[in-house]
Amino acid sequence: MVLIKWFGHAAFLIKLKSVNKSILIDPWITNPLSPIGVDRLEEPDYIIVTHDHGDHLGDAIEIMKKFKRTIFVSLYEIAEYVGEQIKDMNRVIGANIGGPVKLSKELDVIFTPAIHSSIRSSPAGVVVRSSESVIYHAGDTGVFYDMVLIRELYQPKIALLPIGGHFTMGVDEAVKAVELLRPSYVIPMHYNTFPVISADPEMFRERVSEKFPEIRVVILKPGEEVEIR
Repeated sequence: MVLIKWFGHAAFLIKLKSVNKSILIDPWITNPLSPIGVDRLEEPDYIIVTHDHGDHLGDAIEIMKKFKRTIFVSLYEIAEYVGEQIKDMNRVIGANIGGPVKLSKELDVIFTPAIHSSIRSSPAGVVVRSSESVIYHAGDTGVFYDMVLIRELYQPKIALLPIGGHFTMGVDEAVKAVELLRPSYVIPMHYNTFPVISADPEMFRERVSEKFPEIRVVILKPGEEVEIR
C-alpha cells in the first residue's frame, strides 16, 4: 500500500509501506498553498528534487540540515550543490537521466527527461519503483511523445502530472500525457499556486474520464493524502 500526501504545488510525501521508506519530492513546503511549514514536517528517508528552480528545490536544504539521516537524491550538479550547502557530501546521491539508482534492496528511482529548464544540470522527472508500486512524478514538463517509453519500460501505476500551463502542461496536454502513460491513477499538481498557473482540476478529471474511464483521477487539496493499494 502506498500513501501519497500533497503539500501543494509539486511537493509530495510518498510512504511505501512494504519497504518502510518515505520519500519527499520537490519539497517546497512553504509554498502559498501548503498547510504546514518545515517545523511540522516529519523526517523523510529521502528527498528527491527534479530540478533546481526555487519552487522545486524549495526547502530541501533547510530540511536536510534539520534531519541528519535524510538522504538527498537528484541530478549530479544539484546534488553536489546541496552537499556543499549542508557540508556533508556523504548524504547526497548525484545521478543523471538514465537507468536505475538503487536506494535500497527493494527501492530504486529512475530520472527521466522533462521538457523544461533548470539552472544546474537538466530538468527531469522521476520514476519511484518499489516492490509494491511504481510512481511517476513528471516534474515540470510539457507533454512529449517519449512518455510512451516511460510507460513501456516502467509501467507506472500512479502518475503525478502538472496541469497549470504557462510553465508546464496545461489540462489538454496533461490529458494527452495520460493517454501516453496509461497509469491506473493520476494526481494533478502544479496548479493554482499563482494566478498564472490557474487551472480547474475537475475539468481535467472530466476529460480524462471521458476518454479513459478506467483511469481514476484523484484530486487532493493541499495537506490531504490518499492510500492506493
